[in-house]
This record gives sequence, C-alpha cells and structure tokens, in this order.
Amino acid sequence: MSARKNWIKPTITPHREGILNKFGRITAKEFIEGIEGIPIKDLVSQYGSPLFVLSEKQLRSNIRRLKQAFETRYQPVIFGWSYKTNYLNAVCAVLHQEGSWAEVVSLFEYEKARSLGVSGNRILFNGPHKTKDTLALCVQEGARIHIDNMDELYLLEEVARAADKVVSVTIRLNFDNGFTEPWSRFGFNIESGQAIDAARRISNSQWLNLCGLHSHIGTFVLEPNAYSSQIKIMCEFMETAEQQTGCIIDSLDVGGGFASHLDLQGVYISTEQTIPSVEQYADAICTTLLRATAQRRAQNKPQPTLIVESGRAVVDDAEALISSVVSTRRLPSGKPAAVLDAGVNLLFTAFWYHHRVQPTRALDGLAEETVLYGPLCMNIDVVRQSIMIPPLQVGDQLIITPVGAYNNTQWLQFIEYRPNVVMIHEDGQISIIRKAENLSSMNQLEILPDHLHGNFKLS
Repeated sequence: MSARKNWIKPTITPHREGILNKFGRITAKEFIEGIEGIPIKDLVSQYGSPLFVLSEKQLRSNIRRLKQAFETRYQPVIFGWSYKTNYLNAVCAVLHQEGSWAEVVSLFEYEKARSLGVSGNRILFNGPHKTKDTLALCVQEGARIHIDNMDELYLLEEVARAADKVVSVTIRLNFDNGFTEPWSRFGFNIESGQAIDAARRISNSQWLNLCGLHSHIGTFVLEPNAYSSQIKIMCEFMETAEQQTGCIIDSLDVGGGFASHLDLQGVYISTEQTIPSVEQYADAICTTLLRATAQRRAQNKPQPTLIVESGRAVVDDAEALISSVVSTRRLPSGKPAAVLDAGVNLLFTAFWYHHRVQPTRALDGLAEETVLYGPLCMNIDVVRQSIMIPPLQVGDQLIITPVGAYNNTQWLQFIEYRPNVVMIHEDGQISIIRKAENLSSMNQLEILPDHLHGNFKLS
C-alpha cells in the first residue's frame, strides 16, 4: 500500500505566469537550506527560532570591497563604521580589524567603541546631542568632534577653555544638492549663511580650530550623482571658508547613505536595476573630488582626506533572520496569511522595505498572494503585506534577508524576548554574539520596592 500523501487544501488562484507583479517573485522552486554551509535545521535546533545569523566572511568581503573601490580612486581615505547601523560588538570588532574607525552619535556608542579598544583619536563624533561632560571626555581623549549647532559650538568652546586646549573641529553642513531631501535639522545651512557664520565664529575663537567639513545627504541614496553634487558644494564652501577665515580644511566627510539590495515599499522595479554598486558611488565621489581640488593641488595646498561613514551597504547582506511559521489562516478576503515568530519587534525595517523571504524547503501547491504577520498583538505587525508564495505549514522556516542594517539597533523589547544572534566565522565555527533574553536578564535593571512584594489580592 502506497504512503498517504499530505492533503493540500484546494484553492482557486488566477494564473500570473510570465507576468510581473507587485507582490514579489513566485518562490515555489526557490528555497535555501543553509547559511555559509550550515544547515538551517541545525542552526534552529541548537540556537532556537527566531534567530539572527551573521556571516563574518561576507562582512569582511563587503568592507574590503568598499575600501578597494575608494582607495584605488583617491588617497587618503578614512572609513568610519556607522555604529548606529549595527553596534553589536562582534560586528564592530570585525570592521575595526579591517581598519575602520568608529563613527558614533551618542555617549553610549562612544563608550562602546572605547570599550572595544578604539582610541579616542579614531572616533568621529556626530549627532545633535552632546552634553558638556561628553564633550569634555572627547576633548580629553582627542575624538574628532563634528559640531552640529551654534549652542554646541559655544558649549565646546567653554569646555576647551576649561581644559586650556585648542580643539580642532569639523562642522556639519546641510544644503540643497538637487537630488535628495535636505536634512536641514542637522548642522549649519549653507544657503542661509549659517555655515559661513559658524566658520567665522570658530576662526575668531582662540580655543577652536576649523579643520573639517561634514555633510550627510540622506539614507538609501539611489543616485550616485547626488554625491557628485554634494562634493562640488562642499568644495566650493571649503574654498570660501578658507579665504574668509584663514583656516585650512584637511578633511571632507561625505557621510554614508549607500543603498543595499532591498526593495523599497511602493517601488516595483527590482533592486538589480536600481541599486548602484559601491564602485559607482566611489567613482562619483572620487572623480568629482579630484576635479574639484585640481587647482588646490596646483597651488600646493594640502589634499583633503576623504572620510566615508560606511553603514548599510557594508552590513545589510551579511545578516539573515530565520523565522518559523506558528500558525496559518484564511482572511475574510480569502487571502492566505501566516503568523511568524518574528515580527516588527525584530524587523523594524519592515515598515519601509520588502525583505526577501525564502523557504527552507521546496513548497507544494500554487503560489498565492500571502500576508506574513509577526507574533505581536498589534495590527501593524506585518513582515510582508503581500508576497507570492505557495501554502505554508506550521513549523516551516523562512529566511528573511538582508537584515544587517538597523534591525539589531532599532529592535524592540516589546511583548517577546529578543532572540540569539550568532556569527558564522570564516572557518565555519559558530559563536553566539548576543544571548537571547530571558526573564532574569529583563528583570536585571528593575527594582521592586519592598512594600510591593507579595500580598496580592487576586480574587
């Protein structure tokens, strides 16, 4: 007698063969059984589900490719790892081993970098919130301070005076580059005159020395020419500032913002057609910078150091999220849905991007437009609003990629514990780089007043 086959609920689905659609590609024959040669079932068996998995090999490959792209086009270049993108210690340590400085935007991130052994003079301190004590620490340890606003300028001058030390500083600029929305809430605006006023104010101070310019034109920037425009504007301001104040600008920090291979919600063109390579970004930046500083070199002025604050493009595709199906259902509309054990608590970027979702086995049945929900008790917990995928069963594992950027920093401790994060090393060994939370770790910072212990009236 032949073995009984699994029963599959019959469905009626309109044929879409050969037709592009906005729900994502049909994944009936696309599945992934392992990450870096490690079977998914073994990872889940040992470390649980959900589970974040990082590839050290991919991380090192990404930063090496970025460095090669820029260093073969321009010298000198400094790479600052953007801590806010992913500040897991193991991630930061890999990138520091590869030569990246630390780019931080808070005392927390600064202290994290110092605890990893990064010296103060290899830290770029950005951001709009720097307290007096934080600035004093940066001055003492020689961090590169990027001034964000006039109040911060005055406060830093006070700190420098108290330390009896002349502090070299960078000012953050904002301006209309013609391609991206100006981030006018950060830094000094060029068009209104704020930026040159700040440069003059610094030049009149006996405690501050203007030596660098910084701007960040956005995130997930898809047009390399936006960086060409940025460089032209920054170089024009550099010449103006030097002429009017007598300062010497020795560094230009172009920030980050390079896109990774993610699909933006509402955009139905594949990433293969829209995402520039790191070489394209590097070419736009370096070629323009060399042209804009040609006269400077002819006059024997120092060539400014180019600073690139790498983030999303370095780490995003180095990390995957394994999630398991915990239930399935049919919505009143007839559309199938599955509930996963990972939601927007772990995948905060799902609010803006369509992550690639792959099963770990060949799925049976016709692909249908399906909703993937997370486990949280709130309606907005949606991992994918629409994806074409064959019927899922409880216990099926799905691989969600890329997830390395901003998910381990923006994740929420809401309703569910946050899971293990593991790293697969280049030799195939696996390390837990962040332990899963439990009740003990969650209660560690809480203090229950004595009179609230026990005596509960639970009738």
